[in-house]
Amino acid sequence: MADAMEEYETEAGCVPVLHPEEMKPQTHHHSGSHGYSSDNTARKSHVDDYSTWDIVKATQYGIFERCRELVDAGYDVRQPDKENVTLLHWAAINNRIDLVKFYISKSAVVDQLGGDLNSTPLHWATRQGHLSMVVQLLKYGADPSLIDGEGCSCVHLAAQFGHTSIVAYLIAKGQDVDMMDQNGMTPLMWAAYRTHSVDPTRLLLTFNVSVNLGDKYHKNTALHWAVLAGNTTVISLLLEANSNVDAQNIKGETPLDLAKQRKNVWMINHLQEARQAKGYDSPSYLKRLKIDKDFRQKVMLGTPFLVIWLVGFIADLDVDSWLAKGLMYAAVWLAVQFLSKAFFDHSMHSALPLGIYLATKFWIECVFLDRAAHLPFATVHVPFLLNSVALFYNFGKSWKSDPGIIKASEEQKKKTIVELAETGSLDLSVFCSTCLIRKPIRSKHCAVCNRCIAKFDHHCPWVGNCVGSGNHRYFMGYLFFLLCMICWMIYGCICYWRIHCSTSYSQDGFWLYLTQIASCSPWMFWMFLNSVFHFMWVAVLILCQLYQIAGLGITTNERMNARRYKHFKVTATSIESPFNHGCVRNLLDFFEVRCCGLIRPSAVDWTSQYTVDYDQTGGSGYQLV
Repeated sequence: MADAMEEYETEAGCVPVLHPEEMKPQTHHHSGSHGYSSDNTARKSHVDDYSTWDIVKATQYGIFERCRELVDAGYDVRQPDKENVTLLHWAAINNRIDLVKFYISKSAVVDQLGGDLNSTPLHWATRQGHLSMVVQLLKYGADPSLIDGEGCSCVHLAAQFGHTSIVAYLIAKGQDVDMMDQNGMTPLMWAAYRTHSVDPTRLLLTFNVSVNLGDKYHKNTALHWAVLAGNTTVISLLLEANSNVDAQNIKGETPLDLAKQRKNVWMINHLQEARQAKGYDSPSYLKRLKIDKDFRQKVMLGTPFLVIWLVGFIADLDVDSWLAKGLMYAAVWLAVQFLSKAFFDHSMHSALPLGIYLATKFWIECVFLDRAAHLPFATVHVPFLLNSVALFYNFGKSWKSDPGIIKASEEQKKKTIVELAETGSLDLSVFCSTCLIRKPIRSKHCAVCNRCIAKFDHHCPWVGNCVGSGNHRYFMGYLFFLLCMICWMIYGCICYWRIHCSTSYSQDGFWLYLTQIASCSPWMFWMFLNSVFHFMWVAVLILCQLYQIAGLGITTNERMNARRYKHFKVTATSIESPFNHGCVRNLLDFFEVRCCGLIRPSAVDWTSQYTVDYDQTGGSGYQLV
């Protein structure tokens, strides 16, 4: 990495490459290991005689009484040591909040520059990731926009070292998300170059950072810096954020040029695909289809329709040669393999399962209406059609309705970040670093949809959507009517075989009966197999859902991750949920049954409920706050 930076010499010298060990205070005669101590170290030092310690060592280890004793004896808290490091610096880097308050009350200078890196106490706290100390120093008027000896302000340091919560807090307090340091580097550029994880890059992108800015000296964009660092995770994020893949630096190099210099195949392929998707190259017609995301999605949705039909059609052909049919099936398999490699996009997780569901139900409808035409219209076809209408209504609501997305304006997000940080609650258990919101109780960030969902149950690929507070009832309706439709289809198949096949189970036995009905109408038998397969998973799923809703009062996510949530009491055999009010009440509340006003279900807005208090009497009751 350092070699890559050495290529960019300018009149201001190289852009600094800062390493964690360089960011700590330099070794002093009184500092121990770089003057940095942990709370555990301080606890272990209780056997020492603190009365012999000087004030710097006492500050490093957080011995408040010894520090106060020395200050009361006349020690000037503004006095730096021989390397210009003050007591406030030592307290800040070791996260000694009580000592910071004490020293500032004794007139310590909050923005005093010191140390080899000519940094303020706020710089030191930021480098170490002490959010609570950053909050405290800002309350006392520390200026986060001041630059250190390397030319960086606090937001740049936080981005370099991956301290996402501090980046969020500083931006929420007014720091410009596109602020440039003395070297012309923005926080996004530093994160792309130094932090090989989705955060804080993802957080900066959520704040609508300018992804195509170039730095002051090299004119490198964040994508250039990510390529220089081989930061594949961030490269993917930047490409998704429409970073300019054709941007040139001061040497006329694009990110693709830099990737080729480093001979990184993964980066080269992804950058070339991004260029083609933007139309910078002139690919062949087939390549243009491959990079067309809408076309790929249509192929993934449409392929199951064609495959299910072809399997039944070939089986139903009046061809005696099994070899000919085998060759046809082989051709279908090869075609699917070609489509899979050429057009299937694994980033569109729900497209293929959704296509399989839609295709299966479409052909079941067609086959039932065609081959079960002999069945009574009033008692069979009318209920089947009504069931189909109810099925597609609930499927449509499950697919397209809001599952409970938790939304907030940018101002609300910033206000939330400040409130959580200043109350010591800005952590991943209550804060989503992607959506920048306080997570309500029972919510979860869906990695597939990339959004937070209230009362999250699961992401269902069969409906192409999350299942949450907004559409869970429709999802249950979808499962119920789907199960009924499958049962109707199985019933239609049996009736068809009774009329059109000269065999019976009671006379011929299982294996002969099976071969006879399969040869009687291979297409009908193929639809029967599809129906049986879907019946099994739908029945299991609806039973699990009903058990969780009625018997446990929890969601699928809560059942799988109950030990992670403090509001559940988990034993080896049971999960005690504060949301469980008994089987009948759980069902009434879930389906919001009102029965013409005779019943009053408990309606809770799960997008705005954050905590739960247990009933102190020991029951399962609770109070939402």
